[in-house]
Amino acid sequence: MVVVMSPGATDEQIAHVVSRVEGVGGDAFVSKGVERAIIGLVGDIESFHHLNLRALPGVADVYRISDPYKLVSRQHHPQRSTVWVGPADQQVPIGPGTFTFIAGPCAVESAEQTLAAARMAKSAGATLLRGGAYKPRTSPYAFQGLGEEGLEILSSVRAATGLPLVTEVVDARDVDVVAEHADMLQVGTRNMANFGLLQAVGSAGKPVLLKRGMTATIEEWLMAAEYIAQRGNLHIVLCERGIRTFEPATRNTLDISAIPVVQAASHLPVIVDPSHAGGRKDLVVPLTRAAIGVGADGVIVDVHPNPEVALCDGPQALLGNDLRELAQVVRRLPAAVDRSPAVPANRA
Repeated sequence: MVVVMSPGATDEQIAHVVSRVEGVGGDAFVSKGVERAIIGLVGDIESFHHLNLRALPGVADVYRISDPYKLVSRQHHPQRSTVWVGPADQQVPIGPGTFTFIAGPCAVESAEQTLAAARMAKSAGATLLRGGAYKPRTSPYAFQGLGEEGLEILSSVRAATGLPLVTEVVDARDVDVVAEHADMLQVGTRNMANFGLLQAVGSAGKPVLLKRGMTATIEEWLMAAEYIAQRGNLHIVLCERGIRTFEPATRNTLDISAIPVVQAASHLPVIVDPSHAGGRKDLVVPLTRAAIGVGADGVIVDVHPNPEVALCDGPQALLGNDLRELAQVVRRLPAAVDRSPAVPANRA
């Protein structure tokens, strides 16, 4: 069950609803959006009905939700959401009506490499910068990222380029320090079911990019998003990055059907990672075309000034003619599906 508060509901009115629910043994999870708060209820439905919650001050409506993911479902939130990323004077939208291009190095290797990649991304039309300071890797001997040094580099590159920053956090203990630098926190595929981390990023006060686990069903993916929403954060963007199947020809199998399926089930924006889906630079442009055609809200792509010496995922990183071709696709194709390129806006 979900309680939708009126746009002008006060903190005291919200607290009163929570108190009434907890008084009958239920749990209430408050999520505050830009215009209004919603409260997800867990417990005995019949007990909640006896509370007559609709009559309480500040309550706009009450919905019984059949989906197991209450807060991210479209059952109570029929209009799809837009998530804004960045400082108030240059926020970038991710959501319906726009197509957001996110690009940058998979891993921060040095200040020079990161700045060069960021400039490449910006010249290609990207409005958000991705880059990893912490890198969870399959092999314990592979490059694990520069950690806090990488965060400092990313902050300096953001200042030099003006691009808001998306970066991954892999441990709940690092959420606070990553949030000090990042405009958006990324939870990677290996951590989609790390529930302690999901709760921590949900409480950090920053938008979250949640990648689908490599073996996760769509319901499991949305339930992971629910962990974040339960902590009061509905500023969540979902990312389809390919799932593990029997097919070895590509790094992963891009589940292109997941985009419309998730958009029908959830109000959250959905973007695609064609770099990690295909694992090859020659597949990035075709998969981006497919993502745009099926209605994705954006893409997140790897670029690198010298992919042949990259410490992480060099074979899928773009530069030169490949990046120029992608830039043309991102600039021209969204209009065919009634989208426009996402640009920063002053929402102060």
